[in-house]
Amino acid sequence: MSGSRKPRSVANPLDSAITTPSERILRECHNLYVDSENGLVKIASSLGLRLLPPRKKIIVMIMGNHSAGKSSFINWYVEEHIQKTGVAIETQGFTFITSGRKRESLTGNATLHLYPHFRPLLEFKGVTDYVSAEISTSKQKKFSLVTFVDTPGLVDGDMVYPFNVNNAITWFGEQADLIFVFFDPMGQALCKRTLNIVEKLSEKCGDKLFFYLSKADEAGRETDRQRVMMQIVQELCRRPGLNKCGFEMPTIYIPNPQRPSRCENQIDAVCQTIEKTINQAVQKTLDQLERDCDLICSTVGSKLAQDRTDVGYNRSSRLHSFICGSLGFLLPALFVLSFVVNTLSKDEMEALVGEGLARVFYLSAGVAVTVWDWIPEDSQILFVIIFGAFCYLLLFLAKHFARQGKRTLTKKEKRSMAEFSDYIQDVVKLRKGKLYEEYLEQCAAEYDF
Repeated sequence: MSGSRKPRSVANPLDSAITTPSERILRECHNLYVDSENGLVKIASSLGLRLLPPRKKIIVMIMGNHSAGKSSFINWYVEEHIQKTGVAIETQGFTFITSGRKRESLTGNATLHLYPHFRPLLEFKGVTDYVSAEISTSKQKKFSLVTFVDTPGLVDGDMVYPFNVNNAITWFGEQADLIFVFFDPMGQALCKRTLNIVEKLSEKCGDKLFFYLSKADEAGRETDRQRVMMQIVQELCRRPGLNKCGFEMPTIYIPNPQRPSRCENQIDAVCQTIEKTINQAVQKTLDQLERDCDLICSTVGSKLAQDRTDVGYNRSSRLHSFICGSLGFLLPALFVLSFVVNTLSKDEMEALVGEGLARVFYLSAGVAVTVWDWIPEDSQILFVIIFGAFCYLLLFLAKHFARQGKRTLTKKEKRSMAEFSDYIQDVVKLRKGKLYEEYLEQCAAEYDF
């Protein structure tokens, strides 16, 4: 029977891939933003705010001259041959290498849908045709929490790129969490294009830059390796933006049991740098979650306060409109009524409206007649014109005040905003506090809590 069929399970389900506390915390924070019913992005959008969900992985951009070992390092870290390697320029565009449910290759548009933070790349002419993504099922090291960006190999001379490679790499570097610069000891380390981009990145995000002498085992003897490093350091120090104290450039190479080398391999330090940045990303994500919660709550409070101010302003406007409109109608009506009353005798008036109301009409008419008699006869027409203009002005002001009302929140909107604020305070912030405790529990002693 068709009803007894079981749904086919995925070969490598995402839930089973989440094994570390950091990965689970990043994912849960991301879900708090993108939840279809009570996500922070949806709540912020209804309040006129724009929030981007935090990334679930850190971005590590690797740059350098061609054949500097960028793709080889990624393949070593992932423990899977994903990127082509060789002496020729194998990487001509930007390639995202990330972990997922199954092995897949994505083109430019699909890649930008996977990484909405990078949609501003559309403003760079020609870049999107050279953006791709490689999804691997590998979970080696910390790859499940890392997205590598392999950049085009940089060369000097007449090499023509299909896009402005300098600006594109600089923009990518500003978005990345880490920037690894690989210097090749085999003659291409002093590529001017590479150094120009590195100098520009150092001005904007120098704290994310890390320099490595890649393929260090191919540099010959230790003296040759030291000579190459001195040449690179000298060239870097000539540039004001890169002449900084505390400069480090560890030597790294891909370990090969069949080709042992006496050169010190500090490639494990690269992994430690990635892991440290992942831990910092967890802290930054939790802090950003708290700031976004405070932003939403303050926005709700300010909108409700503004609504109360608008309600008071509308009441004042309606009162002014009522007063001006009433005077605009009553004054001419009283003026006309006074003349009508004077044409009727006292008995006729009492018979029509009663004795009490007739006395009021006669008193009002007496005031109007007294004012009319006080006006010189040759100015009475002018008085009527001025009086009519004044009444018209009162009616105009009444209409003006009536239009001055501001839009106020409906009861449903107020209730929704109050629910948003309660949800943020009672659910999201409480969950954020527990996530922070869970994160700290894995690195602090039990008696510290």
